[in-house]
Order: sequence, then structure tokens, then C-alpha cells
Amino acid sequence: MIDIVKTRIGVVGAGSWGTALAKLLADKGFVLDLWAFEPEVKEQIEQEKENKIFLPGFVLPKNIIPSNDLEIVVKDKDLVLVVVPSHCMRDISMKMKAFIGPDTIVVTATKGIENKTHQTMTDILSEIIDFIPKENFAVLSGPSFAKEVAAKVPTVVAAASTSRQTGEYVQEIFSCPTFRVYVNDDPIGTQIGGAMKNVLAIAAGICDGMNMGLNSRAALITRGLTEMNRLGTRMGADPLTLSGLAGVGDLLLTCTGALSRNYTVGKQIGQGKRLEEIISEMRMVAEGVKTTRSVYNLSKKLGVDLPICDEVYAVLFEDRPVAETVARLMNRSLKHELDGVL
Repeated sequence: MIDIVKTRIGVVGAGSWGTALAKLLADKGFVLDLWAFEPEVKEQIEQEKENKIFLPGFVLPKNIIPSNDLEIVVKDKDLVLVVVPSHCMRDISMKMKAFIGPDTIVVTATKGIENKTHQTMTDILSEIIDFIPKENFAVLSGPSFAKEVAAKVPTVVAAASTSRQTGEYVQEIFSCPTFRVYVNDDPIGTQIGGAMKNVLAIAAGICDGMNMGLNSRAALITRGLTEMNRLGTRMGADPLTLSGLAGVGDLLLTCTGALSRNYTVGKQIGQGKRLEEIISEMRMVAEGVKTTRSVYNLSKKLGVDLPICDEVYAVLFEDRPVAETVARLMNRSLKHELDGVL
């Protein structure tokens, strides 16, 4: 049984998702430190009990203690939750290494694949913080918009670790009446699902931005899941994981929900806006943009056929007209539905 009073928790990252998860834990009664990169975010939470930049409209409990000092947030903690943009994970991991303890449970709720190395977030964390046993790392992922979690909308996610003990510890830490956590032992599949769904959400947004209709979106989601399975299983994932919360569950949410930043980026592209213009107007990160590059290059390296992801890459980084991508997908050579899956 977790001792809420004695359990020491640090949350690294005060974006919308990090703040929502910090609020969830604080509402359970944990006293926790929350690291914010921006001094103004720290000051808002400290003085006004609100993160007006990334999670406006929610009063944050007083037992969230904001800080811009990473050492304070991660030192002497039982559990550290890392929720930073994927392209920042390596730098943050290197900075945490000097302060974090060897027995700490490290949980990542970041969804992405690193551009240069094609590593998952747990790969990066365990490579850099190499004195922490690999079984102490875990992933929290699933269909979960930050605003809805903060509003206590019933939400169900998965905690993945190679250690059942670690997974169940994370499950107990985060579970509450409005946030149900299941356990699985497949961090690879859980992270591939969480990363690829953002790429496919951009595709779904493009589809809707072009007013292509519900038939097209349903086909895209279904065939997108096929691509998720192809890459995931090639990397050692269990196909059942990708049929669960971190795979199809998160895919359905981000491909159909207006709260998804990745879907919104895609929709604006489908309506004719350029990526550079869209990104310049966003304060928060749309992980799918960077992950598209990672997934594209990784699939070429591994020889995995991902036609939808390839077309998203071409639209984002090669200026391919969206109408042309639809024609290319629809006119590919005819195949058996399960080619490349089984």
C-alpha cells in the first residue's frame, strides 16, 4: 500500500500534460515538486495557483510546489515523472543524472521517438541514467487529453514496464476514481503506439480539413493501425499492446478529437495553411511533426512499409500537395489486407 504522506514525487515538465498529471497526484494527497522551464509558469503556479500558459482554467492544489531548479525536483525522490517534449528528453536526462538517486522509479509520459537515434524515451533515459536498473523505468500512455484529465473526466491508460512490480507501483500511484490505470509488460509497444498515433492524427486532420468525409477517416484510422502494428512488431512489440489503450485507444482519440494538437495541425494543412505558419502560431508542441521524421527514417532503415506515414512526411517536409497524397494512396497496387502484418 502506497503511503501518500511519505512518498516523495517529482514531476519534470509543466506543460499541459505534466501539469494535469501533477494536479491528479496532488488531488490524491501527494505533496510534489513540479519543474517548470519557464520562470513565468513557476510564478503563476506559486502565486495564482494556475498554469495560465499551458493549462488555463484549473485551480491547482497548494501541495504542488513549483520550481525552476531541477535538482530540487528530482533529488531524493521515490518516483520522478518526466513529461517534457521528446526533443528535450536527452538534454533533461543528462541534467537529471547528476541529482537523481539510483533507487528512483522513473516514469515517462512523453510520446515520441528521437530524430537522430530513433530511440524511445525509455531508451534515452536508461542509456543516460545508466546507474538506475532498467526495471525501474516505466511508461504511462493511453487515450488522455490533459484538459479532460484535469477536469476529472473518467480516463483509462496503461502503465508499462519490464518489471511487473514497477508497473503495479506506478498503477497504484496514479490510479484514482477518475483515472484508471492498467498494467502491461511491453514498454516498446506502448511507446511506439503513443508516438505513431500523433503522426496518424496529422493525417486524420488533413483528411477532415479537406472535408473528405467519414468513410475516408475510418479507412485512414484502420490502415494507420496496420502501419502501427508493422513498425511496432518489427521493433519487438506485442501486437496485443497495439490493440489496447496505448495503441488503438490513443489512435482513436487523437484522430477524432479537436483537443489534439496534432489533429489540429493536420486539419489546418488540409485547409491550405503551411506548416511553418501553423507552428509559428503554436505555444505548445505538436509531437507528431518531429515524430513523423523519426518514423519515416526508422521505417526506411528497417525496411517497413508505412504508406500513410510516408505521405504525411512528404506533405510536411517535401511540400507535396495533399490532394496528390490521396491519389497516391488510393492508386497503390492492390494487396491482401493483412500483407506485412502477420
